[in-house]
Amino acid sequence: MKPVSTFIVDDEPGNIVTLSELIKHYCPQLIITGTAENPAEALDRIKTVNPQLVFLDIEMPYGNAFDLLDKLSPVNFQVVFVTAFNDYAIKAFKYAAVDYLLKPVNITELKTAVQKVISQIEKDSVNTKINHFLESMKISVPSGTNKIALPTGDGSYFEDINNIMYLEASGNYTHIFCKGKGKIVVTKKIKEYEDSLPENIFFRVHNSSIININYVKKYFNGRGGYVVMEDGMNIQIAARKKAEFLSLFK
Repeated sequence: MKPVSTFIVDDEPGNIVTLSELIKHYCPQLIITGTAENPAEALDRIKTVNPQLVFLDIEMPYGNAFDLLDKLSPVNFQVVFVTAFNDYAIKAFKYAAVDYLLKPVNITELKTAVQKVISQIEKDSVNTKINHFLESMKISVPSGTNKIALPTGDGSYFEDINNIMYLEASGNYTHIFCKGKGKIVVTKKIKEYEDSLPENIFFRVHNSSIININYVKKYFNGRGGYVVMEDGMNIQIAARKKAEFLSLFK
């Protein structure tokens, strides 16, 4: 892992020097890329340097650490508060601080805080990679084609929308039943398909079901009733959807 870029904010120059020396001697995982002695100075420099970690004094002239973080929101770095006052601890953790160190800084506590920071950065890195991977799986199909991408756990199917008979919701997944292929488990919610499939042939008959009306074989009356699809599947129709559904066949 590359050294963690680190910024120190403290209104006492001597405290900046002391903490810098402790970091150099006991925390080789960090590299100091900047310092500031007041919130206004810190605001500009942090935006420029874009550090991964900020050691932040709380009480400073012309503002405090919490005002600074509010101005930097959303905060995209780890925060360790370093202060002579212990009555800010609860508020500090409301600002998602990784740790809270009291002056004079204890070496063991400093090392522990740094390890927490590194663990959090590694965790965030893994989450980012996962999110990038998931985004890469959302393959689109060029306009002008009847095919739609159906992302699954191991890739994507490209299916002609006219072959889709019906869809069933399953939490964060959708079960899509295609003519001649059976069920495909897709890693998207059914709502996304309701918004993207052509509404002249696909109709959401229930919170958990969308049907292709071209594959409806028979309708049975009732409060809402139900339809029998060409593959023999019975699908309930919500009472509030009954009139709208029947109007499609007039």
